[in-house]
Amino acid sequence: MKKYLITSAPSYFQLRKYMPDFALYRDKENENYAIEAQNFVQMCKPLHELKVFLHQDYNLAKELGADGVHLTSQQFDDIPKAKELGLEVIISTHTHDEVHVAEAMGADYVTYSPVFSSPDKGEPKGVQDLQSIAGMTDVKIFALGGIVTQEQIDAISETKVYGFASIRYFLG
Repeated sequence: MKKYLITSAPSYFQLRKYMPDFALYRDKENENYAIEAQNFVQMCKPLHELKVFLHQDYNLAKELGADGVHLTSQQFDDIPKAKELGLEVIISTHTHDEVHVAEAMGADYVTYSPVFSSPDKGEPKGVQDLQSIAGMTDVKIFALGGIVTQEQIDAISETKVYGFASIRYFLG
């Protein structure tokens, strides 16, 4: 099962400790996002197996040499634009319909959330719903939302999803 670290405060220690397969620098409030994103990409480069993603800005991701961009659920129309730049695309989804649209538009991966209870993220979808959507699509799915324990990861691993994404799991 692939691990996708989402962070607003990246550290080399965190990357080495958890050895994620994917890492996203997401900081919605940082006025110096481009500078910090450049630092993040450079910090990740020595970890050759790690795929590096930036949040929302596919032009910046391309400019800085990131592997891809993680788009919000409001950015479906940007999937082809990011793909034209040669980037891998992850997009946030919250419904089965959004997963199918993302697949049809060429996204490489989706996050599907919230699987478990997560602050201010709405009603959790649960593992059964996650298994259901995983069986209906070929796009690679990262389970997201409220994933903080190994038991939750074990439950997710029983489904057909590609991996899990988390912020809080990687803070320990």
